[in-house]
Amino acid sequence: MINFAQFKLNPFFLQDKDIEWVKNTLSTMSIEEKTGQLFFLIIYEPDVNYIEKLTNQIHAGGVMCRVMSREKVVETVSLLQRGSTIPMLIAANLEAGGNGICSDGTKVGSQMMVAATGNKKYGASLGAICAEEGLSVGANYAFAPIVDIDYNFRNPITNTRTFGSSPDTVLHFASEYMRECQKRGVACSIKHFPGDGRDERDQHLCTTVNDFSVEDWDRTYGNIYKTLIDQGAKTVMVGHIMQPAYAKLLNPSLSDEQILPASLSKELLNNLLREKFGFNGLIISDATTMAGFDAAMPRDKAVPYSIAAGCDMFLFSKNLDEDYAYMRQGIDEGVITQERLDEAVARILALKASLKLHEKDNIPNGKNAQKTLGCAAHKQVAKEVADKSIALVKNKQNILPLDKKKIKNILIYDIESGENALGYVRSLGVYEQIEPLLKKEGFNVTRFVPNTGKEGKTARYSDTVENYDLILYLCNLATKSNQTTVRIEWMNPMGVNVPRFVKSVPTIFVSTENPYHLLDVPMVKTYINTYGMNEYTVPCLVDKLLGRSKFTAQQPVDAFCGKWDTRI
Repeated sequence: MINFAQFKLNPFFLQDKDIEWVKNTLSTMSIEEKTGQLFFLIIYEPDVNYIEKLTNQIHAGGVMCRVMSREKVVETVSLLQRGSTIPMLIAANLEAGGNGICSDGTKVGSQMMVAATGNKKYGASLGAICAEEGLSVGANYAFAPIVDIDYNFRNPITNTRTFGSSPDTVLHFASEYMRECQKRGVACSIKHFPGDGRDERDQHLCTTVNDFSVEDWDRTYGNIYKTLIDQGAKTVMVGHIMQPAYAKLLNPSLSDEQILPASLSKELLNNLLREKFGFNGLIISDATTMAGFDAAMPRDKAVPYSIAAGCDMFLFSKNLDEDYAYMRQGIDEGVITQERLDEAVARILALKASLKLHEKDNIPNGKNAQKTLGCAAHKQVAKEVADKSIALVKNKQNILPLDKKKIKNILIYDIESGENALGYVRSLGVYEQIEPLLKKEGFNVTRFVPNTGKEGKTARYSDTVENYDLILYLCNLATKSNQTTVRIEWMNPMGVNVPRFVKSVPTIFVSTENPYHLLDVPMVKTYINTYGMNEYTVPCLVDKLLGRSKFTAQQPVDAFCGKWDTRI
């Protein structure tokens, strides 16, 4: 039997009339509708046929929007909500600003940029802006904040998406974000339980491990989750991450081979998250399209088992028809009991009721969206974050601020992320942004072009030394999913673009998207981190290079990567 009275408590705080809606809705739902509510799917565009399938055939409980234009998001959400008998949860990765759902949205900055300001008020501002801009286009659910701790500088996915390597910093900024976001009627999902950032691997590619002892986990990740749960986190997103110490403590009979990722672990979902932490909100899996999920168990078994183990919603699908069939089969065969199914669906409905979705039409207003997205107040916050988050990590040459009387000719080496499998290419690289700004200041700017000559026939060393007063590196390699490394790959042969003139020409290295590239350029004496980028980062960087603005940022992580030579 479902204890509906629990929904009066943290984090849903439902009134009697809300609980009555949950009860009545649940009692009238068919098995097909209940099955569909378990699915949280993804959408890329206002595809009418696909939307009709999600609303009329699958009866999906929620949809995550990938980034679209304002007009397309509004159209997509409108079609989804008009076609759904039960209002839908509409989510997005609102981690860095409204740009997480809409190309017109404000990019405040990565979570690490925000933490680098050293001021928690920007954590609150980030949460508020994400909520306001998301709501304006119909979102009611933020897959944020990320509460992973960036302990391992080799981790290819956490990095600047986190608030840093200090548990206290992560907790403080996440708490500010969550309070302001949920206060505006947008649910937060603290992620990725039991915590990423220990492993150097990516759960998109394999099941990863949080290797902390029970005591260390309780003191760090555990304290973050317990505190945020007590503060009212409505949902927790569970990763495809194993936590062997806790799994074995909670179930001593487990062998190593039997330990499962949290998304499939009854020990971590029920015994730890529900019972020990008293979490009464909704548990959603991380994307089940990841190899970290698929590699743990055959998919036909894993799909229903994720719900049976304790997840309330199943994020994304590999093949929707097949995954839906797997879920139904699991229900029919009793893998998911009727009681467990009703419990999960009731919690989904309770989340929706807590957001008052059952009392609104949930259709976004295009004019309101146009007014809110990228508004002046939000852009001002983005500008402040850009200015306050740029850190001078290493300054051994004392060449800052740049002296225009001594420095005339600048050679720029730019290292940019390239195209990915989805055809994404950065529309405007850092070089294209900084080159006109430096020329406006009176510098002569040359972009490095690799010489194709073989050994013995390369360009003369003295040509660079005699012709340039400064070498500026701009490294814009973003961390992202489906990576195995975040190291710089230098050009062949012999690293043509490596900083090899550091003893002869003053050299500055700026890393815009990854705080750990000093590992690859320990010979550089002046090193700057921006911890991410927004539209104001490059102008603010130029101001700091020229001394018009001071470097005030704090360092959320150890940019020296624990190496002695990076500090020389």
